[in-house]
Amino acid sequence: MGRLSLLQLIVSIMVALALAQDTGNYTMNKREKRELLVRSKRRWVLSTIELVEEDPGPYPKIATQMFNDRTPMIRNHQFRISGTGVTEEPLGIFTIGETDGVVYVHKPIDRETYPIFHIKFDIMDKETGNPVDTTLGFDVAIKDINDNAPYFENPVKKASVKESLQEGYLPVPLIAIDRDEANTENSTISIRVLSQEPAEPKINLKQVEGTKMSQLTFTGCFDYDKVKTYIVVVEAKDHGKPALSSTAVVNLQIMDSNTHQPVFKNKTYNAQIMEMESNKEILRVAVTDEDTPNTPAWRAVYSIVKGNEEGNYKIETDPKTNEGILTVIKGKDFEKTTLTNIEIAVENEEPLFVCGSGRANSPKTLTALPQKANVAVKVIDVNDPPEFDKKVTDVYMMEEEETGKVLYKPKVTDVDSDVGKIRYELVEDPAGWVTIDNKTGVVTTVKKMDRESLHVNKDNIYTIIIHAIDDGQPPATGTGTILVHLGDLNDNMPSVVEKELVMCGNKVIVPVVDKDKPPFGCPCTFSLGDNGDKTLKSHWKLDPANGMEAGLVSLKSLPYGNYTVPLVILDQQGQVGKDIVQVMVCDCWKGDKCRASLPRSSILGPAAIGLLLAGLLLLLLLLLFLLLCECGGKTFTHLPLNLQDEGNQTLIKYNEEAGGSACKGEPMLILTPTTPNREVADGMKQATPGIPFTQKTNEMTQETNEMYRTTGRTIVSSSGEGGFSGGGTFQRMGEANGTLRSQGGQGMYQTTSRNNTMRE
Repeated sequence: MGRLSLLQLIVSIMVALALAQDTGNYTMNKREKRELLVRSKRRWVLSTIELVEEDPGPYPKIATQMFNDRTPMIRNHQFRISGTGVTEEPLGIFTIGETDGVVYVHKPIDRETYPIFHIKFDIMDKETGNPVDTTLGFDVAIKDINDNAPYFENPVKKASVKESLQEGYLPVPLIAIDRDEANTENSTISIRVLSQEPAEPKINLKQVEGTKMSQLTFTGCFDYDKVKTYIVVVEAKDHGKPALSSTAVVNLQIMDSNTHQPVFKNKTYNAQIMEMESNKEILRVAVTDEDTPNTPAWRAVYSIVKGNEEGNYKIETDPKTNEGILTVIKGKDFEKTTLTNIEIAVENEEPLFVCGSGRANSPKTLTALPQKANVAVKVIDVNDPPEFDKKVTDVYMMEEEETGKVLYKPKVTDVDSDVGKIRYELVEDPAGWVTIDNKTGVVTTVKKMDRESLHVNKDNIYTIIIHAIDDGQPPATGTGTILVHLGDLNDNMPSVVEKELVMCGNKVIVPVVDKDKPPFGCPCTFSLGDNGDKTLKSHWKLDPANGMEAGLVSLKSLPYGNYTVPLVILDQQGQVGKDIVQVMVCDCWKGDKCRASLPRSSILGPAAIGLLLAGLLLLLLLLLFLLLCECGGKTFTHLPLNLQDEGNQTLIKYNEEAGGSACKGEPMLILTPTTPNREVADGMKQATPGIPFTQKTNEMTQETNEMYRTTGRTIVSSSGEGGFSGGGTFQRMGEANGTLRSQGGQGMYQTTSRNNTMRE
């Protein structure tokens, strides 16, 4: 860095020497000198111009003149201005001379509306109209004068204050505003209380530090009974020249406070109550209060100061009348107390306020005592009821004990009557287990007590209530309660809860119950009983076989039907209970419902009805055939039945050597389907196609009856529409079983007749 400076110095000295030697031969012109030095443009003097607001004129008035600090006058230049006050609002304030650069102002200006103007300045070439320099600007500042008086945000204020307000600040803030330039004397404000009516207590005004707000203050006390409204005039004045001011009015409403104690209308009162009387109003006391009615300053609050150490009385305020209501809540015993003196006091809901020596005293420091009154309460004697030494007596015994046991002997006292004249009554004995001696009150059992009875509660307690009644006028009654605690015995056998069960799989749960409590009841032990069925244990087992329920399991697949299973149940003490469970094994439907147990109407459809009608018709046909039984016939005669089906039908006749009995039993036909793939109706229709079933049946019946009359032979035929279906032959199977069977492989039915023979 030092070397560089030295080099520059040497170069500068050499240049100076060279110029000094050549001064006579070379002379710089002005342009060369300017280029050698730093280039600079012409400079226009632009500064902030100040104008006084509200200047009365005359107008137009010269504000300033624009000029060049290098060239006194430039004749070929033209001046122009624009901006606020010229081409922007407010218009028509400023103009400029085009040739001389003089700026004129044309009207007074309000600083509070337009405190400053920003104006742009241009110099144009007259010949070309082009700017000869860059756009410049200058400001016009408006100088403030004290032309605005301070004003209050709320020139009329209303406020309410309690009469008991402690001296100091009032809840009335005041804010004054001045539109003149801030931080000048023109905007500096002083506030004071100009006047107040009435004059006491003294009201002042104080500036709140750190804010522009002032607040009213007062010294002394307000008195609602004397003055209820204050009017305070406050002035705000600035420090300008001349000073300007304005006022605000504060209307101050005084609200009543508790400045008067409630006073009893009477200092002593008398009342009376019946002995042991309770929950009854016995006295009303009244007070006077000069404060505003139905306010916390007026509403009374009563209290009992003395004479209620046992809590026999209470006192409350009637919200409508402001009276004190004295009530006895616990009866007084005449034999202990005949007269009670009670001291009661009264205050207001709001604490008492007292203003002394021009200053308000805090309610906590008041020495004024509440007003008091005395009440003498007389107790009137009444017939006291007999009293049991124990209102509730506990007796303990075991259930099922023998009758005639004395449960209870009462001990009764009566301060007003002879104990020997007291009579006793049994009031509550829901199960009828006891009786009472009307003279002595002794309670004795007349039935065995059962702990499992519905009249015994969950705590094993049976309740008995008795009354003791004296001979007073009117008679008085005392009540005694006997709680009999029953101990449990193993007097109940375990048994099955549900005896009819449905088995859908291979297991069913059998719930049991034992009314005894542990250790006499369940969990129980289960086993299969002995009903003489040796196959019982091969069909069933119990899993689990102990607990509160048993699991009955089938060891093999059982056909649908009802099964009887005997059970043996032992409780914890070995008490044996025997029971039988009916188990239905079935095809279940939605849970544990058997399909067969569903309502018939829900499964009987049109097809079932048709089958039912067909069965009835078949039954009628069988009855008709039974009428064809022959009494005493010997031969079986061929009956032309038009057996035309799938081939020729042949009736093989057998002769019998032995004669038939005089009267043969009616044949019974048993129809057994031998070809399940064919319908019965189809087999019938193949015999004689096209002939209605009823018509064929009638024809067959007539022909058979005719044959029977002419030949006297018994005809046995299969049911159908006039013939047998199939192409087999009938042959006689023997007299022993009387069976007539179709021999053809296509035969559909077997026909069996008991105790009949086939004869010609």
